[in-house]
Amino acid sequence: MKKMVDAFDYAGDICKAMKKGILLTTTGNGQINTMTIGWGMLGIEWGKPIFIALVRESRHTRSLLDESGEFTVNIPMGDLDGNILGFCGTKSGRDVDKIQSLGLTLEEPLSVHVPGIRQLPLTLECKVLMRQKQDLAQLPEEILKKYYPQSIDGSAPGKNRDFHIAYYGEIVNAYLIED
Repeated sequence: MKKMVDAFDYAGDICKAMKKGILLTTTGNGQINTMTIGWGMLGIEWGKPIFIALVRESRHTRSLLDESGEFTVNIPMGDLDGNILGFCGTKSGRDVDKIQSLGLTLEEPLSVHVPGIRQLPLTLECKVLMRQKQDLAQLPEEILKKYYPQSIDGSAPGKNRDFHIAYYGEIVNAYLIED
């Protein structure tokens, strides 16, 4: 069962959860994939409620998101098994079915083709309105060095040399998944 909510009534919960990690789920090529994100924004743009998700260019999720143009944001409410966020933040959907491996329960969406995840019950269904690559010339040097170091081997886990694409998703539904 879904309890419809106003995403902005949960803005504080969303921002607090994002510090530890939330899931972004999308589909493409007949696959459902989810990944941990810790960067995002909730707001209003073009008179619409928006969630902006930042996804690195090299991520498998990015190619699926580009194909589907839809995503869900899955936010824990209360305690969550920390292994879920850790696993989804370190394993690639290219190599493993994270949903199956973790035994996550998918919840039918209302307006998009991407399911919610019962274990992270606050769900935002989003349709991409715009994609925007970062303008590297606009980033301060200290951010470039810290988050996009070019002097390291980019193939090592957690050593990210590639940049982000901001996906502006219109929030078309927000709900709590209830038993």
